[in-house]
Amino acid sequence: MSISWLLTNLVVAFLLPPLNGLLLAGVGWLLWQRRPRLARTLVAVGLALLIILALPVVGNAMQRSLEGIPVSAAQVREAQAIVVLGGGRYRDALEYGGDTVAEATLLRLRYAAKLQRESGLPLLVTGGKPDGGDLSEAEAMRRTLTAEFGVPVRWVEGASDNTHENALYSARLLKPDGITRVLLVTHAWHMPRALRSFAAEGLAVAPAPTFFHRKPLTPLDFLPQGYSGARHAIHEWIGLFWYRMRG
Repeated sequence: MSISWLLTNLVVAFLLPPLNGLLLAGVGWLLWQRRPRLARTLVAVGLALLIILALPVVGNAMQRSLEGIPVSAAQVREAQAIVVLGGGRYRDALEYGGDTVAEATLLRLRYAAKLQRESGLPLLVTGGKPDGGDLSEAEAMRRTLTAEFGVPVRWVEGASDNTHENALYSARLLKPDGITRVLLVTHAWHMPRALRSFAAEGLAVAPAPTFFHRKPLTPLDFLPQGYSGARHAIHEWIGLFWYRMRG
């Protein structure tokens, strides 16, 4: 397991729901006797975050703020290769007899397979094993693309632990083969940070995002249902802020 990956995720966890709301409420409780006005404010804000960030209408709106538009036919024609970012592994999958791709990764692979069939472009898959295990995310992606989608994979980058390393190590594989113009496949909410990372490595990147949040609202979207949408968005905002701080 990558220590840097673990430490980064531990720190970020306290900035994401539900820990951010619980942390504020907990600090407020500790200050209740000494600073009652501040304490009440912290508790109220913490509880409000716990409720508001669990609403799908809020989480979806936060993710939409990061999302762009689908790739165009002209961008596909100009590209030399397709790069697919991993979105996690399904560890020790009993029904598959070992590690395989997680749901988020499968969504990206499905769209990448569509693009590959339409364009004939070679594919690169990228993703390591930051949380341990024997099978890299990229190798699991390669197996899924070839066995389940019938799509060949030319490059397998299985050493990266994060988006920055996805870009760094992918560029090292692509450039010796004269590849500088790529279609980049990842979730729409993840694209701004991924795009920044790959552009920093000197690649001309056409974003090919998938899984947009554009569905019509229903009454259930105004009831708390979980934090996944808000967590994705806040995590990306933190990452973009960190990239800007580092220049």
